[in-house]
Amino acid sequence: MKKYLSVIAACVLVSACSTSSTGRQQLTLFSSGELNKMGVSSFEQLKEKEKINRDKRTNEYVKCISTDIVKQISSTSDIKNWEVVVFESEQVNAFALPGKKIGVYTGILKVAETPDQLAAIIGHEVGHVLERHSNERMSSGQLAQIGMQVADAALASQNVQYRNAWMAGLGLGVQYGVLMPYGRTHESEADIVGQKLMAKAGYNPEAAIQLWRNMAKVSKGAPPEFLSTHPSSQTRIKQLTNNLPNVQGSYRNANKATCKK
Repeated sequence: MKKYLSVIAACVLVSACSTSSTGRQQLTLFSSGELNKMGVSSFEQLKEKEKINRDKRTNEYVKCISTDIVKQISSTSDIKNWEVVVFESEQVNAFALPGKKIGVYTGILKVAETPDQLAAIIGHEVGHVLERHSNERMSSGQLAQIGMQVADAALASQNVQYRNAWMAGLGLGVQYGVLMPYGRTHESEADIVGQKLMAKAGYNPEAAIQLWRNMAKVSKGAPPEFLSTHPSSQTRIKQLTNNLPNVQGSYRNANKATCKK
């Protein structure tokens, strides 16, 4: 038990050494090199598993917007190192991975009705990478697992009655009280960071708000926010609306984007 407690203490100390661009303290136990390798490996597996869209116009459209967003965080010489793949699927989804990988499913192109709205999506996903959210999620999951092992050992050493029931309750507490809110924090942060990136790239940041109105129409039947890893569409709309004054200056000063659908 002392060993586990020492590991937890060390993890807490490490968490104070990393801060997101929004000023939030982060728990990041993995190196960027480790995460990049994982991201590249996962992307290669996905390319083998999923059907890749080969339509020239669609690919040029998605890559044009992705390049505009990536320009805001990468040097000119590094932009070519980002790989963008369009997957042929009805999934309303997109993602970015450590290792400079971006994936967009054709299903989301029906929800993102304009280049500005697609820029909001890609900005959001790149925001996850920029803020090291994959690292945080893996780190918090590992720390939660260690904590559960310590709790189980403590209950066993005391011969606590109904130990399994206590452990099940602790598991639910960790899931709904820690990990899910952590996920919602990441999503909200990626929304704000993505809105900033799209504005700097010359895309109207108000489009991020309309995007989530569109998303609300296709996500009916979603679980309540406290049972989800994502904020509700209404929460996101409110947060993005409140953030508009912080990014409108960047949009006014930017060269307007020219990517065509």
